Amino acid sequence: QVQLVESGGGLVQAGDSLKLSCAASGRTFSVYGMGWFRQAPGKEREFVAAIRWSGGYTYYADFVKGRFTISRDNAKNTVYLQMSSLKPEDTAAYYCALAPRGLGSLLFRRSYDYWGQGTQVTVSS
Repeated sequence: QVQLVESGGGLVQAGDSLKLSCAASGRTFSVYGMGWFRQAPGKEREFVAAIRWSGGYTYYADFVKGRFTISRDNAKNTVYLQMSSLKPEDTAAYYCALAPRGLGSLLFRRSYDYWGQGTQVTVSS
């Protein structure tokens, strides 16, 4: 089994920055990629960013390009999401996820087998 623990969420003002972390533990010897999704109240969980463990290829949703940066530390089995120029519409619970195998695109929820419990990000105007 794999456990994912997110941290770094909080309440910030529009224009501020925030960095989320997600540490993976357990059977982490097989990681194809990790991603971040978010879910606002009453909305579907949506893709934010993802990174392939080998090669470090990154993928972003259009609405975060140029503002968010995903990175990883292979040695620590940790993925980060640096968020800048935050907007009130970025308010959501942010979830990290782990895909142990490359069976599908990292842009889709169905490609991930493991999920964290979520960390809340609230951006005030």
